[in-house]
Amino acid sequence: MALTSDDMARLSRLARLEVNPQTQQQTLDTLNGFFKLVEQMNAVDTDGVEPLAHPTDAMGTVAELRLRDDVVSEPATEQARTANQASAPAVERGLFLVPKVIE
Repeated sequence: MALTSDDMARLSRLARLEVNPQTQQQTLDTLNGFFKLVEQMNAVDTDGVEPLAHPTDAMGTVAELRLRDDVVSEPATEQARTANQASAPAVERGLFLVPKVIE
């Protein structure tokens, strides 16, 4: 399935996007490349291959995975907190201040 420039014009109109011709051609090439990749994947013979519900299914249980222990690697000191907050745009009494997004 390959998209044409008419398809791109229709899609951009439906999405209410103003797309200049150069960007439209780039997007068209990218989408067609994606569709070509999907066609290649669909061409692979997967008969007899059982689908996985989760990537770890092939390995057995999650307990068999080699995960690192969840341990504290740095002490929680005032000096460490101050260093971590040094690049923050706004801090008050040791807390990060963030803009209000819900009114």
